[in-house]
Formats: sequence, structure tokens, C-alpha cells
Amino acid sequence: MQLKDIDLNLLRLFDAVYRQRSVSRAAESLELTQPAASHGLTRLRLLIKDPLFVRAPGGVQPTPKADRLAQAVRSALGTLEEALSDSAEFDPQRSRKSFRIHMSDIGEGRFLPDLMVLLREQAPGVRVETMPMPRDEITDALDSGRIDFAFGFLPSVKETQRTQLLRDRYIVMLRKGHPFTRRKRSGKALLEDLKQLEFVAVRTHADTLRILHLLNLEDRLRLTTEHFMVLPSIVKATDLAVVMPRNIARGFAEGGGYAIVEPALPLRDFAVALHWSKRFESDPGNRWLRQAIVALYRG
Repeated sequence: MQLKDIDLNLLRLFDAVYRQRSVSRAAESLELTQPAASHGLTRLRLLIKDPLFVRAPGGVQPTPKADRLAQAVRSALGTLEEALSDSAEFDPQRSRKSFRIHMSDIGEGRFLPDLMVLLREQAPGVRVETMPMPRDEITDALDSGRIDFAFGFLPSVKETQRTQLLRDRYIVMLRKGHPFTRRKRSGKALLEDLKQLEFVAVRTHADTLRILHLLNLEDRLRLTTEHFMVLPSIVKATDLAVVMPRNIARGFAEGGGYAIVEPALPLRDFAVALHWSKRFESDPGNRWLRQAIVALYRG
């Protein structure tokens, strides 16, 4: 097989199926019918002489051959998209561009509502797909075009363009009426009395686990979960405490049922930033959304 045998649209289809893990969702994102997408995938399988994707619960899974092809295809498509858009203008009112963004589950809760309101008003046809990724893969994913932006507190993500969006602080959230809140404490006494509490934490949010470690509170950890957004319901129903960002905790506390205490935790101050690749910095769509996000969260 030679490159001349491959239709570029088949590579776009391959990339969409690989990212979506679903032929139907890939077809929708490319504005194809499912039969057209299935036919295109069959053509590509015959050309490459590999199944590429096999059925799996909820969609499909790539074969080892597809895994080997994926990064090269994404990089090639990103290079072409960048070159073709150099002289193009981005019209947010008419665009149907899709942006792929790394966010944690807590980042989705913090940023997506305001972002989607902005897009509904200023760019109604633009789509957003969140793609949480391991932190050690984010820089390469930005440079290859697999994702367009990364949100969050990402100190280990190097060699990217970035701008600070906001500053935040880790606090301790408890249920309203928790026995711990009945006594006024401050300073070292408050920090020391954290040993009276039992905690729930999130495995993927390493900084909160690091704080518990630095305070020698690891033996007070009673539950470790995979996702952050489940914690408020657990805290509200139990006497467990959670270390979490203050901005997020305030959102829950406004609805009632929670109390916030602010001890002088180690590593408590941090900055949330927007990251992108220098390769795509001049892309009109990337530039427009970047500027809109900065205005939204700094405003």
C-alpha cells in the first residue's frame, strides 16, 4: 500500500473513531451518516489489511495496529489543519469547529457551565469535547493536535504556552452541623485538630493526597475514590472531611448543607492555568477561544 491509495477523508474518519471509540459518534462529529462512516471504515480496513477497531461495550476498541497509527495520523491532520487555516478568518457565529480540551472532573464542574453559556451566545455552532489525559501526555497531545487546550493546576506540564486564569486555595469541607465546627479554632490549633477528622480523597488529584501525607494524616484516610464530583454527596451524608479547592467548595456551600474551614494547609495556594501549543498559537480558532476564555475567567 502507498500513500496515494489513501483518501484523506478516511484518515479523518479513522482519527474520529479512534478518539470517540464509537463509529456512530464519529459519524455525527464529521456530519456523516452511519452507513457512510461504516463503508469508509471498511475501505480503510481493506487498504491497511487490519480490522483497526473491534466491538467493545459501549462502542469499539482499537487494535494494536490502530494504536500505532493514531498519533501519526493525528499529527499529520493537525499539521494540515494549521497550514490550511493560516490565512483563514475564524467567524464564531458561523463556525462548526470542535475543540478538544483536557479537564479533570472537578475542572468540568468549575469551567464548563460558564464556557458553554459563552459559546451559546457567541459561537452557537462550536462544539467542545473534554478529553482527560494523564499529565505526562498533555504536552505531546497539545503539540500533536490531539487536544487544543488543557485547563487546570498542571505544574508538571512543561514546554507549553500558558496563561494564568485564577488563583485558588485548598480548604477542608465538612457537612453542616459537623461536630468539628462547634468549637472555634484558628492557627496551629486548627491545623493540629485536623487529626480528629477522618477523610475522603480522590486518587487522581494527587495534591490533596500530598497535603494529607505532609500533615501525617494518611492513617485518617477512610475512603479513596476515582472522581472528585462524587465527594460532596459523601461528605453531606457522613462525618468524613475532604480537602478541595475553595472556589469549588463555595459553590456547594451556597446551596446549603456544607461548612468550610480554612487551616494553613501545606501547599494550599495554587494557580489554575490555560495551556496550549505554540504550534497552534496563530490558528484563528485557537486564538479566538483562548482570548474568550481569558476574558471570561479573568473578568
